[in-house]
Amino acid sequence: MSLTSRLGIAFMRTLAHVPFPLVRGFGALLGPVLHVAAVPRRRVVDANLAVCFPDKSPAERRRMARETFVYVAQSWLDRSWLWHAPEEVVARRLKVHGAAKEIDEIANGHEPTILFAPHFYGLDAAATALTMHTARPSTTIYTTQRDPMVDEWIREGRKRFGNVITLNRVDGIKPIIAGLRKGGLLYLLPDMDFGRDQTVFVPFYGVQAATVPSLSRFARLGRAKVVPIVSKLTRDGYEIEVLEAWKDFPTDDVIADTALMNQRLEGYIDTMPSQYYWVHRRFKTRPEGDPSVY
Repeated sequence: MSLTSRLGIAFMRTLAHVPFPLVRGFGALLGPVLHVAAVPRRRVVDANLAVCFPDKSPAERRRMARETFVYVAQSWLDRSWLWHAPEEVVARRLKVHGAAKEIDEIANGHEPTILFAPHFYGLDAAATALTMHTARPSTTIYTTQRDPMVDEWIREGRKRFGNVITLNRVDGIKPIIAGLRKGGLLYLLPDMDFGRDQTVFVPFYGVQAATVPSLSRFARLGRAKVVPIVSKLTRDGYEIEVLEAWKDFPTDDVIADTALMNQRLEGYIDTMPSQYYWVHRRFKTRPEGDPSVY
């Protein structure tokens, strides 16, 4: 456990009690600093935006890149109050809206349900908002952090409200499917590139992108419906939109299902492109013979 980690977590616990406008203002100041200083990550963002938005001007993509670093900073600092502020403060800053039937099902139902939560910067806020209002068992898949203290802090933050089970990627699919078949919720973030052996190539903004096909597979094996969750960082906190469950999903074609997932994700991103997780190397794995994007 490093001194840096101890100080960082102590800082976040303290920040939880700072007035909200100051927290967001700090993020607004930190974002441009990160945009200038985090050169490798900025190059990833620039490359992603160039691939996905070739019709936008360089000036417009630079604006989007600067905005995305502000959202990175603000959403990270917001974890201070998400995980440490009093419950009534957290509830006041998280607004859930959308499909009434699906919202009621998440809170009170028993049907196996996968919450498709793409990598928008508000993904932790959305998870917190939904688990605050349901007693249903909710599973999320977790990647272990290198520092054990940080790892514990993040896991405990995500388990703060509700009945949340955090599973590591190495735990396999059996506990995930078992949880779904018992009528649980699965909070799933499958818009990722986990390497050639764990993904399929399907289009994402017209470019072949290695994509985890877990949404289709888990829905089929768990006999679960898929409900998209779109999280948006706002001036007052976060808006979490629960969309209607997908019809005729999954099919027997996992590649077609995964391509459909990416296509629908593009529609969600287009409503707020700067809030997507462009700092991730989304096109890290390339089809054989294709040059690196980065």
